[in-house]
Amino acid sequence: MKIFSASQMRKADEVTIQSQKITSLELMERAATQIFNVLHQRLQGAPIPIHVFCGIGNNGGDGLVISRLLVEHGYHVTTYIVNFSDKRSEDFLANYDRLKSIGTEWPTQLKSEEDLPNIKQQDMVIDAIFGIGLNRPLVPWVINLIKHINAARCFTLSIDVPSGLYADKAPDNPEGVIYASTTVTFQLPKLIFFLPETGQYSQDLEVIDIGLNRDFIAQTKGFAELISKNEVLSLYKPRHKFAHKGDYGHCLIIGGSYGKIGSTVLATKSALRIGAGLATAYIPECGYEILQTSVPEAMVITDNEDDYISKIKFDFDPSVIGIGIGLGIHEKTTQAFGEFLKQNKTMLVVDADAINILAKEPELLQFLPKRTVLTPHPGELKRLIGEWKDDFDKINKVKEFSAKYDCIVVIKGANTMIVYKDDIYVNTSGNPGMATAGSGDVLTGIITGLISQGYDPLHAAVFGVYLHGSSGDLAIQETGYQGLLASDIVSNIGKSYLELFKQPEPIQPQA
Repeated sequence: MKIFSASQMRKADEVTIQSQKITSLELMERAATQIFNVLHQRLQGAPIPIHVFCGIGNNGGDGLVISRLLVEHGYHVTTYIVNFSDKRSEDFLANYDRLKSIGTEWPTQLKSEEDLPNIKQQDMVIDAIFGIGLNRPLVPWVINLIKHINAARCFTLSIDVPSGLYADKAPDNPEGVIYASTTVTFQLPKLIFFLPETGQYSQDLEVIDIGLNRDFIAQTKGFAELISKNEVLSLYKPRHKFAHKGDYGHCLIIGGSYGKIGSTVLATKSALRIGAGLATAYIPECGYEILQTSVPEAMVITDNEDDYISKIKFDFDPSVIGIGIGLGIHEKTTQAFGEFLKQNKTMLVVDADAINILAKEPELLQFLPKRTVLTPHPGELKRLIGEWKDDFDKINKVKEFSAKYDCIVVIKGANTMIVYKDDIYVNTSGNPGMATAGSGDVLTGIITGLISQGYDPLHAAVFGVYLHGSSGDLAIQETGYQGLLASDIVSNIGKSYLELFKQPEPIQPQA
């Protein structure tokens, strides 16, 4: 599913109005009616006091339509106009008049902190103060209104986006943003729902189709792409009846140091579990028995040094190399990695200490093969690209880095992002239990194993991140969040493939 920017969403509205020969007021009515339908289906006429807070732009206009429909269906509604400016949009004014015309109480005007209404925890709030068009800091009394709404801790539904969020940067004041229980957003998701700094403001997200022009959406390249089961199914490469292990490549996992051999075990096992035909682990001598015992399906090459890797030499041509897990940054290891990069022509997946070495010696970046996949955690990413102001600045810096070195960067997190130049892919699988030691090593092995099978590096990163998250989702059904181990993720990789083709169970009619 595409993710559009605020300007692209505005353009989609314009094209829809022109192509369908409707007015912006009619489009607003249609969109707000869809939200009312969601509410009405869930509330079923429940006598809950509903507070609708409307701004004075088009988001406020949506709120006024919803208020009118709620009143017409017998709900107990109080509507408030948040007067933060003297300007009003035309569609807001039209819907303000429509609400007054049905004979209900006129909306309550809010102009300062003295006007803040009483909201109880058992009430409901509909937030229609600001939409994606917000482009300036909020006035102090509106920030206090938002704090007042949040302090009530009642169920809060935000229209399109939680008020106080910008579409393309972090909020000026983190306390000046609505904490929405649910956000119902129009037509397509927005990037702010998936970033650490801004995603926290909406516990639940629902995307509703308001009938925007489908040709425009199909023909317009999105700001980013949201990756779920439907999107990755097209990437899957089925196996044929007469396949043999040579058809699925030979991957090499290089890593490990004294006390950190487990990381290489996890990556090697993951590469095999994801489907690589053959896997070899290149490790220091101290890990030989551990690797051979833990992953009997793998082959092992050892360095002459016992505790760390001091050189990287092997006598075969791997399909792809995953390097860095548990590697350490010993002086001889760092030197060996640099010498390896300068002569290597094989596709790479680079993780952990290999990234730390690149950050310390950035002149080595020029030797990365084209379309190398890097999988840093936040700390490693910061060492690689420098500090960032907010999540949007981070994404821009990653895009610049990716373009400069022609590499694919996996930004690990709650909604892991895959960035290749100007292309951004936002993953939807995974859970908080995966914030555990070794989870990243498993991901490195998965992506390496997919490239080994012939997947394009970008497709391997997108597909691998999804399968990694899906494996974690399957694992927590037995372990819960706290009990999840990285090895549980590995054990569920096979099930994550099966889940791709699992059909939803039909809804059984009630007796």
